[in-house]
Amino acid sequence: VQLQASGGGLVQAGGSLRLSCAANRRIISFNVVGWYRQAPGKQRELVADISRGAYYNYADSVKGRFTISRDIAKNTVYLQMNSLEPEDSGVYYCNAGQGYLKYWGQGTQVTVSS
Repeated sequence: VQLQASGGGLVQAGGSLRLSCAANRRIISFNVVGWYRQAPGKQRELVADISRGAYYNYADSVKGRFTISRDIAKNTVYLQMNSLEPEDSGVYYCNAGQGYLKYWGQGTQVTVSS
């Protein structure tokens, strides 16, 4: 399984970015697909995910600002990030889970300047 993440970059606080995660297999075959992030010196944390049955899950810190979505035909999951804050900075990783297996993308850097 390959997950190709893209869309990161440098943005000012209050700005927006959209991340994309393209899979080389049908995303509907996974139990859940989502995004994690890791800031320097901190543990990797869940940002948002979406289950096969379209149940959406968000970290409290991003609710109301971030939106996860998917395009099943394109095997791609998106993370629309609005009202970005410096605390949102970090490397964002795409993740796909199937049973006890977890697959990770290579990560994309998001930097929010104050």
